[in-house]
Amino acid sequence: MAYPLAAALVIIFGVVGTLLRNTPTGVYFRISDQVAMGLLGMLLAGGVLLLTRPRLRADTDGIEVRNIIGTHRYSWNVSKQISFPNGAPWARLELPEDEYVPIMAIQASDGERAVAAMRKLRELRRSLEDADAA
Repeated sequence: MAYPLAAALVIIFGVVGTLLRNTPTGVYFRISDQVAMGLLGMLLAGGVLLLTRPRLRADTDGIEVRNIIGTHRYSWNVSKQISFPNGAPWARLELPEDEYVPIMAIQASDGERAVAAMRKLRELRRSLEDADAA
């Protein structure tokens, strides 16, 4: 959904910037205004594309959470649990001292895909804990 929206923003702002030259109101737009309109479209499209960035990677060493801005890796020893609180828009990784990290890659709006992702993540954590206990 984000890719077509970003493309539409670039196209719309590009067309508006091109047609901005003469207006019936008597306002005169310069070339710099037209270029700025195109750049504004690209800036907005870039903002929309940031929404495609969240990712979650989990392996035997730990969990890597990449949200809109920033990527962090946490070992399984540091993380207390993975939860999905009622009414929350996305899952979260519980850390010591009542801290948590949102996991925007698993969103409530994804429905069954989010449930399956949480099950796989919890299963991996459980299997690692069982291996450590043995």
